[in-house]
Amino acid sequence: MSLPSTSTVFAAQSMVCTIDQMASSAALDILNKGGNAVDAAIAANAVLAITSQHMNGLGGDLWALIHEPGQPVQALNASGRAGSGADPQRLRDEGHTAMPYRGSVASSPVPGVVDGWLALQERYGSMDMDVLLAAAISCADDGFASSAQLARASAVVAGLEGNSQLANLNPGDKVVRPRVARNLRALVAQGRDGWYGGEFGEALIDTGAGEYSEADLTVNNADWVQAPSLEAWGHTLWTAPPNSQGYLSLASASIAAGLDLPDDPDDPLFAHFLIEASRAAAFDRPDVLHEHAESAALLNLDMLAARRSRIDPNQAVSWGDSYADGGTMYMCVVDRNGMGVSLIQSNAAGFGAHVMIGDTGIFLHNRGIGFNLTPGHPAEYGPGRRPPHTLSPALITNPDGTLRSVLGTMGGDAQPQIVLQMFARMLHLGESPGQVVSAGRFNLASPDPKSGFDTWTAGGQVRVKLEPHLAHWEAGLTERGHVVDVAPMGDLSGFGHAHIIEVLPNGSLAGAADPRAKASAALGR
Repeated sequence: MSLPSTSTVFAAQSMVCTIDQMASSAALDILNKGGNAVDAAIAANAVLAITSQHMNGLGGDLWALIHEPGQPVQALNASGRAGSGADPQRLRDEGHTAMPYRGSVASSPVPGVVDGWLALQERYGSMDMDVLLAAAISCADDGFASSAQLARASAVVAGLEGNSQLANLNPGDKVVRPRVARNLRALVAQGRDGWYGGEFGEALIDTGAGEYSEADLTVNNADWVQAPSLEAWGHTLWTAPPNSQGYLSLASASIAAGLDLPDDPDDPLFAHFLIEASRAAAFDRPDVLHEHAESAALLNLDMLAARRSRIDPNQAVSWGDSYADGGTMYMCVVDRNGMGVSLIQSNAAGFGAHVMIGDTGIFLHNRGIGFNLTPGHPAEYGPGRRPPHTLSPALITNPDGTLRSVLGTMGGDAQPQIVLQMFARMLHLGESPGQVVSAGRFNLASPDPKSGFDTWTAGGQVRVKLEPHLAHWEAGLTERGHVVDVAPMGDLSGFGHAHIIEVLPNGSLAGAADPRAKASAALGR
């Protein structure tokens, strides 16, 4: 069985790609009313927070890249900080050697998504928040039909305290979320104070039972930061800086672009080189990624060249000798004026920490699983700190600085690996957006995987998981020393939901939404 191919969608003026048709339609409506790409992105993200709470929500974080014609690419870090009650020794005394995966607010920094929306709207928005959130509020009040993915995911939180709306759903069931709508109205009416200082904030403090204070909620979690970039395949590639792992997308692309990459993607050497580039870039990620890491050091060209020089076309390299369910959505928008938005928003794991915030109907994320519990580690869990983040939006500009593409994916630790495969197919092979998102993928996992967030716990020692329609790569990769698992037929989990919009030389747009997300939609005008 092969993945159904996705046709490239073309548009003359503007386009949006998301995992959900309702979200894409809300964004397109904003664009049709004269809104820009940022307006549309906020509207779509808000709808997704209602219809796709298993993947992203108002209790999560947000990152974005913005390309405005004639201006430098801007990056927004709206990832939250751990509360003032964060105590790593308490967790160590309780026997934890790693952050609790679920069931603990310790792994839930203050959610940053609403601060992210407000920052985007303040700097770039052309419409008021009541207009941008209208579709989401209507969806929550009037109800929507559950997708098959939401229905399947709802079983795991069926017994969660406070959850009465998203439990044991069947595909097509009508879901209403009036409690979430109530809090969105408070945001519209009172701005940030209506959210972090209103019912949501009060419930967060109560739920945290000492993890968060009122002072924690006065700290704005949205920062405009410098977007790192690197040259590869004749273009400039952009991503988000630390505490994001986005640098891995650029580092692996720089390494791969200097290899003799085959022109035939069915050649196992094509996969081998991309896998080796991913491993070379990321084997030391647990040691070097933290909120204060410098992009320049992580993307040092001499260091990347040295790593590239070790790659053998015939053998998997031994890396790291000196080193000790998806919960994310990606979306992109390009408007008629050439503004592009690459936005990713997440709970981390499906339904996050499995903790509901009071009576709000909102689940807390578990992005804090990126923290470290080793005393003195630069990413150690502690008050006011941001954890290492998997979220890795991407953007490509042409040599003259004009926008070439906005692209990205969900997928935990696999995000940079998937983005690398998209870069290579688009820029090296010249494939169309439909071909790029429909193509088979690999992802890398730890030797004993427990989640999609522990890929690099054994340094560069990984297992290579292939989608079932890529079984023809297995023999060639195994011969080169890779440990390979071919996913069972029908199993597409862990391979991301990727979207891409490309600006064509004639100014028109071409895009595609990932068929792995069954309700995804690329819409344009």
